[in-house]
Amino acid sequence: MTTKTHGGTALVTGASTGIGSVYADRLARRGYDLILVARNKTKLDAVASRITKETGRSVEVVAADLNDFTDLARVENILRADASITLLVNSAGLGAVTPLLDSPVDKMDAMVTLNVVSLTRLTQAVIPAFAARKKGTIINIGSIVGMYPELLNGIYGATKAYVQAYTQSLHHELKDKGITVQVVAPGATATPFWDLAGSPVENFPPEIVMTTENLVDAALAGLDLGEVVTVPSLPNVADWKAYEDARVAMFPNLSKKSPAPRYGIA
Repeated sequence: MTTKTHGGTALVTGASTGIGSVYADRLARRGYDLILVARNKTKLDAVASRITKETGRSVEVVAADLNDFTDLARVENILRADASITLLVNSAGLGAVTPLLDSPVDKMDAMVTLNVVSLTRLTQAVIPAFAARKKGTIINIGSIVGMYPELLNGIYGATKAYVQAYTQSLHHELKDKGITVQVVAPGATATPFWDLAGSPVENFPPEIVMTTENLVDAALAGLDLGEVVTVPSLPNVADWKAYEDARVAMFPNLSKKSPAPRYGIA
């Protein structure tokens, strides 16, 4: 199948496996050429070859470790310089399931660097070009643990809370500049992520595990609907609206001259 439409070029990180590789496939079928970024060039080449054969789209691979600042800078430069790029998918990420007391600080540092620092630098690299052209889309992969940090490892949850807050702030600042942003908050998803995190997905009840294909298809449907935050498993979108309304309703009381009466301070 060869797509006849052309949406520009999508740069997808973490594209060699899992969510990133499915995004690559789906975006090619939507008419995008691709720049695929991941550490494993062999796997990237395999993904690129299959997508090109099935869709006829142009696919470039960039082998890069986004925790290596030299490699990260190389990808940032691509985002700044390639005027064909119209969409960025920040899918690369690390997770953890171990309790905080059992989590080696170096591994946690690497997770924060990839999930927060690299995602931010790549996004900030492409924003000026998108704003100048008044066109562009940024998709960040978050997690339900960003809203429910008591699940899994707290540092992992904190990184995903950052991704959600950062994306919502981006939407607030960029919505009038022709830039679309979305954060996707998956629950348990059948990807190699869990093996790397130390808890194979087979350990979870099957009724809570979504396929990667269904996740990405739902996320893209949410993008089409104009959702800034997409929670693919959430049956009733009114629940999200109530959550957001409650958050916003607190704002007038979050900063006042006097402490709240319950503290008993005159």
